[in-house]
Amino acid sequence: MSGYPVDAAIASGPGYTIVENASLEGRNTFRVKARAQLLVDIHDDAALEEVFGFRGLHTQPVLVLGEGSNLLFAGDWPGIVLSMATRGIEVVERAADADVVRVAAGENWNDFVHWSLARGYAGLENLVLIPGTVGAAPIQNIGAYGVEVGEFIGRVHVWDRRGQRRVAIARDDCAFAYRDSLFKRDAERWLVTAVELRLPKHRDPHLDYAGIREELAALGKPPTPPHVAEAVARLRTRKLPNPAVIGNAGSFFKNPLVDPATARALQAIQPQMPAWPAGGQVKLSAAWLIEQAGLKGWRDGDAGVSERHALVLVNHGSASGADLWRVARHLMVTVRQRFGVTLEVEPRVIGGGADG
Repeated sequence: MSGYPVDAAIASGPGYTIVENASLEGRNTFRVKARAQLLVDIHDDAALEEVFGFRGLHTQPVLVLGEGSNLLFAGDWPGIVLSMATRGIEVVERAADADVVRVAAGENWNDFVHWSLARGYAGLENLVLIPGTVGAAPIQNIGAYGVEVGEFIGRVHVWDRRGQRRVAIARDDCAFAYRDSLFKRDAERWLVTAVELRLPKHRDPHLDYAGIREELAALGKPPTPPHVAEAVARLRTRKLPNPAVIGNAGSFFKNPLVDPATARALQAIQPQMPAWPAGGQVKLSAAWLIEQAGLKGWRDGDAGVSERHALVLVNHGSASGADLWRVARHLMVTVRQRFGVTLEVEPRVIGGGADG
């Protein structure tokens, strides 16, 4: 990208700015250096039609970027990075048991969870402290502590790049799966502009996961949504390194799904191996596999694995994205050789032969 001026604003209008050869170092939670040919910040989604008409941008590859908490730049992005910086939360439907809330894509997810709890809604408390924006939530179908966001989503509002139009996609058409969705499978087509969530006013809490009951008991508090959120936040804070302190993108690998026969064979050799039934398959703990392979806390220069959680890759200072991707591949190869299980990457990796 040496032919472009560095960080040069080349266009702006109501609701958007476009910068050429832009640095992305401050826009990813790994804090690795990378650049984009063009960086577009959208503050009003009404500007999308004008933006994509600029210099034929609708024909170029687009990477939609929220807070950069679910990707690794192992190289530069040769096309457009589009950041949805829109704001707004609105109750669009009210009912006795639940309300429908429309949230702009650029809203911070954790802030929205606290907004919902402060207004007496239930359901999102297990998803507290997940980094990123609301617009990223349906793409990844974010989940934690036994809850996934897809179960609350009513519709996802998107800009369809193929048809150059706005579309509202109902939940049943979003193809939500474990850390997956329609929007992730066809990332070049769909640009999330807002999400509608149906938030219940009363809901049985999800407590049977990863120490939530024990944390509530230690706090001496009943399982109300705000108290469950507090318990989950304490658990996450103890387990996961803070991206503001050390560069990371949270869990880097999905928990692998294997067939029951494979799980039984592994448990015959490793009786302590955690495993859970998952829709006819068996879910294994990626963190346990990595730790048993002796890689928790392992590092190669400034790129490594967190000492606090084996699923988290960390940038100890000046690691490049390529350095971190090399560490990730080392973990994948080692676990495959040791257990015969293939680890699947959770965030999107840009460059390094892994993009897409």
